[in-house]
Amino acid sequence: MLVAKLPREPHTFAQAVSDPKWIATMENEFQVLQENGTWSLFPRPQDRNVIRNTWVFKIKQKPDSTMERLTQSLLNLGFIGSLVDTSLFMLQQFDVHIFILIYVDDIIVTLTHLTRITELIGSLQTEFKMKDLGDLSYFLGIHVHQDDKRIHLNQAKYIVDLLGRVNMVRAKAYTTPCTSPKKLTKFDGDPLPDLTQFRHIVKALQYCTLTKPDISYSVNQLCQFMHCPTTAHFTAAKRVLRYLKGTTDFGLYLTLGPLHLEAFCDSDWAVDPADRRSTSGYSVFLGQNLISWQANKQPVVSRSSIEAKYLSMAIATIELYWLRMLLKELQINVTAPPHLWCDNLGATALAYNLIFHARIKHIEVDYHFIREKVFHKDIVINYISTNNQCADIFTP
Repeated sequence: MLVAKLPREPHTFAQAVSDPKWIATMENEFQVLQENGTWSLFPRPQDRNVIRNTWVFKIKQKPDSTMERLTQSLLNLGFIGSLVDTSLFMLQQFDVHIFILIYVDDIIVTLTHLTRITELIGSLQTEFKMKDLGDLSYFLGIHVHQDDKRIHLNQAKYIVDLLGRVNMVRAKAYTTPCTSPKKLTKFDGDPLPDLTQFRHIVKALQYCTLTKPDISYSVNQLCQFMHCPTTAHFTAAKRVLRYLKGTTDFGLYLTLGPLHLEAFCDSDWAVDPADRRSTSGYSVFLGQNLISWQANKQPVVSRSSIEAKYLSMAIATIELYWLRMLLKELQINVTAPPHLWCDNLGATALAYNLIFHARIKHIEVDYHFIREKVFHKDIVINYISTNNQCADIFTP
């Protein structure tokens, strides 16, 4: 793997004028404003304040945030864009496979023949100023530790920086991210006078879930009170931070092994006292590796625990289907249909029953997507004991 960087957008006028290309762009923009009669000059009244203005510098991008020039350059080199992920580009020629992942101006390149990396960088450097940072070790706040057998991902530096920003570096570490399965409500505690710090913490915690699925449920709870947080919610957020304090170096391990997809899904039922909506959770494994997970409130109210589990199965099925399409694009051959494990016999039976009856007529049609996949043998639904349910950590 390799990380390359493209020139970043200037944040100040002083940074922009140091680059002749930005100077030319500014002169052209100023000329257009004058030609269009954007403003008129007149003496300022003594009782009026002048509104300041500033330059905003942006590299031309597509709506999906990929750089237009870079995208076109890759297409000219023979790459094709992924149909399931707009940040992924692929080149496959005989036994050579090159995959490029782009986030704004940060790039990861992985390929089967290292001799092609010099050729690729040389081709891109004819149009862009790029820097080869060597083997992938850090990307968007995520540490990447590699050896011959496994890859370890963690966000230790990001977490330490977060604790420093909220003055909790010396805080006591806790062993769990929440105190109990009790649901937070908007009536807990007193309203916060300043919402800024709470929102800052919760947004940062959301990013931490990229390598810490064990805080997903707690963070999902906090996200439901971004508009009206209270002292109780702030205490719960600090509880998650204290848990991160004790698990700073913990993360995900990706190991070699057989490639097969399987997922586990779970849900509570009507636990939220505010709207009686259920919370769904799923975890998806590729071989032994956890690659996708989610804890989220269901968009509709379920009338029974079976229905809540059925909706969680449908949500997990959609994720499995997307991952199968992605693996197919990456030329990763997963021939066996993925297995989905649920701890509710009624919900698994409902997925295999193609007969619509009065008890399920009210369920939205799009959730019956799972029945189609089961019928075509694109997925296999299995029952699993609650004691062995891997998705249990994503629900209360």
